[in-house]
Amino acid sequence: MFLTGFDAPTLNTLFVDKNLRYHGLMQAYSRTNRIYDATKTFGNIVTFRDLEQATIDAITLFGDKNTKNVVLEKSYKEYMEGFADAATGEARRGFIDVVNELEQRFPNPDAIEKEADKKAFAKLFGEYLRVENILQNYDEFASLRALQDVNMSDAAAVEAFKAAHHLSDEDLAALKAIKIPAERKIQDYRSTYNDIRDWLRREKAANEKEKSTVDWNDVVFEVDLLKSQEINLDFILEQIFENNKKVKDKVALVENVRRLIRASLGNRAKESLLVDFINYTDLDKIGDKASVIDAFFAYAQAEQKREVEELISSENLDAVAAKRYITASIKREFASDNGTELNSILPKMSPLNPQYLNRKQSVFQKIAAFVEKYKGVGGQI
Repeated sequence: MFLTGFDAPTLNTLFVDKNLRYHGLMQAYSRTNRIYDATKTFGNIVTFRDLEQATIDAITLFGDKNTKNVVLEKSYKEYMEGFADAATGEARRGFIDVVNELEQRFPNPDAIEKEADKKAFAKLFGEYLRVENILQNYDEFASLRALQDVNMSDAAAVEAFKAAHHLSDEDLAALKAIKIPAERKIQDYRSTYNDIRDWLRREKAANEKEKSTVDWNDVVFEVDLLKSQEINLDFILEQIFENNKKVKDKVALVENVRRLIRASLGNRAKESLLVDFINYTDLDKIGDKASVIDAFFAYAQAEQKREVEELISSENLDAVAAKRYITASIKREFASDNGTELNSILPKMSPLNPQYLNRKQSVFQKIAAFVEKYKGVGGQI
């Protein structure tokens, strides 16, 4: 048996020339199974020259009967066009079919109102996220995504693209034949997907659970996949700087930024903060990306101090205890109503008072929203 492999900066690759018959041989590459950084999303890529039953037996020896279907990837063509699952015989749709249905059934995700449509969209876009997540590991898909930004009427740009991605004229023609949604449309889809998840988790569960005639038990929101492609706050601020140079129109800039924020899981609560920053800042006077980031954090920290004083005053909270509780909540990035910390900041009121629990819950919800909005901005309150 001959094994070759290397620990690359972004991937571990192992080429296996013969089938693996025993578990001990499978461990030949386990020593390099480690994650390098955010660009290395998995440990090893293993290429089997001949996938025989003995190889499958070795893979599944210390797993379960479905392990081989997890670790043995399909071809790019199969993920794009669909395939039959080897374990169940079930037909699995490809990326192209999923995208076509998305654009046909939900051309305007903002118009989704009925609960049944929300469920259908959540299932369909979850399917899109799963297949897209796999395809991102293929060079062909990276080329397809990059092609969307190429001006096809610019011969020099087309030739540069072909050279960069090592494509022939036939390869380029094949890529051009595949239609994928524009990045703006995908942002709209992600935003609606997040909105539906929030609606189901909060409003729906709290107010209309008993009225629902739609069963959501078979819908799984792909939160981990969304997080794996999450955009951070610095990136959003850099986009504000770049877009401002292009559009010179704050209304259009705000619209673009709202779309970007709503497609994000971690920054949705900061939407109003970012929009106010745009409206109250002379972005033309900011010279570079680093400066726009500094300007935002200075603005956000000032707003944080102002809002916490307003919250304490409007709710008649104990100032010292409230600031201590809010500071601790921001540090751990969530507010908790466990223990006595929350009770200590409330106005003096008997726990037997019928209004006590309502007042406590109202204050907690406001502080929780405050923490979501300002976590990560730093500063003192």
